[in-house]
Amino acid sequence: MMTENQKETLGFQTEVKQMLHLMIHSLYSNKEIFLRELISNASDAVDKLRFEALSNSELLESDADLAIRITHDAEANTLTITDNGIGMSRQEVIDNLGTIAKSGTAQFLQSLTGDQKKDAHLIGQFGVGFYSAFIVADRVTVVTRRAGESEGVRWESSGEGDFTIESADRDRRGTEITLHLKPDCTEYADGYRLRNIIRKYSDHIAVPVIMVKEQLASEDETEVKAPEEETVNSATALWTRPRAELKDEEYQEFYKHVSHDFEDPLSWSHNKVEGKLDYTSLLYVPARAPYDLWNREVPRGLKLYVQRVFIMDEAEQFLPLYLRFIKGVVDSNDLSLNVSREILQKDPAIDTMRGALTKRVLDMLGKLASKEPEKYASFWKEFGQVLKEGPAEDYANKEKIAKLLRFASTHSDSDEQNVSLTDYVARMAEGQEKIYFIAGDSYTAAKSSPHLEIFRKKGIEVLVLYDRIDEWLMQHLMEFDGKSLVSVAKGALDLGALDSEEEKAKQEKVAEEYKDLVERVTEVLKEQVDEVRITHRLTDSPACLVVGEMDMGAQMRRILESAGQKVPDSKPSFELNPEHPLVQKLANESDMDRFGDLTAVLFDQANLAEGGNLKDPAGYVQRLNKLLLELSH
Repeated sequence: MMTENQKETLGFQTEVKQMLHLMIHSLYSNKEIFLRELISNASDAVDKLRFEALSNSELLESDADLAIRITHDAEANTLTITDNGIGMSRQEVIDNLGTIAKSGTAQFLQSLTGDQKKDAHLIGQFGVGFYSAFIVADRVTVVTRRAGESEGVRWESSGEGDFTIESADRDRRGTEITLHLKPDCTEYADGYRLRNIIRKYSDHIAVPVIMVKEQLASEDETEVKAPEEETVNSATALWTRPRAELKDEEYQEFYKHVSHDFEDPLSWSHNKVEGKLDYTSLLYVPARAPYDLWNREVPRGLKLYVQRVFIMDEAEQFLPLYLRFIKGVVDSNDLSLNVSREILQKDPAIDTMRGALTKRVLDMLGKLASKEPEKYASFWKEFGQVLKEGPAEDYANKEKIAKLLRFASTHSDSDEQNVSLTDYVARMAEGQEKIYFIAGDSYTAAKSSPHLEIFRKKGIEVLVLYDRIDEWLMQHLMEFDGKSLVSVAKGALDLGALDSEEEKAKQEKVAEEYKDLVERVTEVLKEQVDEVRITHRLTDSPACLVVGEMDMGAQMRRILESAGQKVPDSKPSFELNPEHPLVQKLANESDMDRFGDLTAVLFDQANLAEGGNLKDPAGYVQRLNKLLLELSH
C-alpha cells in the first residue's frame, strides 16, 4: 500500500501543456462550457459502471442510485462535481489526466494559428474535456476510487507544468473534482448561475444532475441540518423523448455531449423503428472533420445502448467505414444486455440495423444536398474525400452515394467541387452517351491536360478530378444513370454521335496520309510505346500519351510508385496531331538523326504534360538544345 511519503510529482505530456495554455487563453469568451464537459465526463463514468455491473453486480457496492452532484461554496470560492460512477485507478488517473491519448494531437497543435477566435474553432474539432476546468480554476483537485478497489487516489494541479498524485482515503467509488475558482470566476460558485448552465447544456443527460444546496444551521446553531438537494435536469435519455417535444438547441447540446465537439452539428436524424426490430437512433453529421479522420484504425462508431443501458462507446458495426464521421447513439430492445463485440459481429439483427442506418445517413445527406446546398457544400469540403470511399465499400448503395458525389468541371474556372453527376447528365450535349472525366495530380495539371483540347473545341463538359482517391473511385464507379464514366486520357478517342460522318471520313483519310510517319515514329519509339497513331483529340498540342482502357491511370501509377508499391508494367500509346506544324515538320524530315531527336523531344514533352518523370532528363535537354541551335543558324 502506498504511504504519504510516496506522493509523486509528475510532468504533463508536452501536448497537454500546449492544450492547457490554448484553452485558458482562447476560450475566455465561453468559459461556462467547462461545466458541460465535466458533467459529460461524469455521465460517461456512470454509463461505464452500469455496463460493468451487468456482469459484476458487486461493483455497485450497495449504492445503486447513480447520480452526479454539484456542490458550490461561495465563501471558499469552490465548485465540486461528484459522481458515483466507475471511478479511476492510479494508472488510469495518470493516463487520463496527465496525457492526451488521442490520435492527431500533434497535427492539431501544428494547425494552431495564434488567432484566439480561429483557434477556439479548432478546439471544437479536437474536443475540450477535463482540461476545460482550468479555464475557470487556478487549481483542480481530483479524488477518485475505482469500483471494486479499496484504495483511492488524489490528483492535484495548477494547470502549469506538473501535477501531484498520491493515495487517498475515499469511502465510496467514483470521482470528486473540486475546482478552486479564479478570483474573476466567482459566478461559478453561485447556485442560480450554475442551474442555468446545467439546464442550458446538460438537461439531456440521462442521469440526475443534483444541486446540493449549502448546509443550513438550525435556529439554536447547535446542530447542522442535512443539505437540501434538487435535481436540475430532466434526467431522461434525450433520444427516448418524442421528437415533437425537443428543440433544436436540445439536439445540438446532446450532440456536443456524445461527440465532445465544440460546434453545432450540420444536421441530424432522430428515428424510432418498431416492427421485427425495435430500436431508436439519433445520428449527427458534424460540421468539421476530426484530426484523426484519415486514420482508419482509430476506434470510432456510435454509442450503443441496449434497453437504455450503455453498452459500448464506439460500436463500429452499425455503419460502414466510409461513414466513420457520423456521431450519435443507437438504442436497441432486441439485443442481449450481455452483448459483446464478438456477438455483435455475428448477430443478424446487427446486419439489418446496419443496412437501415446506412440508408438513413445517406438519405439525410441527400436531403441536406437538395434542401440546404450551402450546408452540403460545407459538408463536402470536410468529408467529401471520405464519402468517395463509398462506391468501393458499399455496392448496394452505390447509386445513392454517386448522387452525393461532387466534382470540379471544365464548365467552371474554379477548382470548387460543386458539380453532381445528376447536374452533368442534365447538361450533356445532344448525342452524348458517356460521362467524361480527366484525372490529374492537381486541379491545374488536370485542367491543363492536352486531352481536353477537342472537348473544349466542341463544348463538351469534362469532370476534373484531382483528389488522390479519384482514380481509385472511378475504378468502382463505372456508370451512373445508365451512362459509362470514361477517362479522356485512356484508350482511343471515340466521341460516337458527337462526331459527324464527314468528320469521321476526314479522320480516316488523314490517318491514311500519315501512315508512313506513324511507321517511322514507331520504329524510333518501339521500346517505349505500345502503339503510335494519328489523333484528333488535340487542337493545340503536337502530341500526347494515352494509356490503355484497361491499364492503370497515370495519376494512380504515380501515387502507388511514390508509396513504394510495385505496379504492373504497361506502355502508353503515342498520339500525333497531324495539324500541328511540328508534326508536319516531322513528317517532312528526311535526316534520320534529326527525325529521331525531334521524335524523342515530342515524346518527352508529352510525358511531361501528363505530369510524368523523364527517364533521361539530361538526354532530353541535350536533344532540345541541339534542335534550338539548328534553328538559330
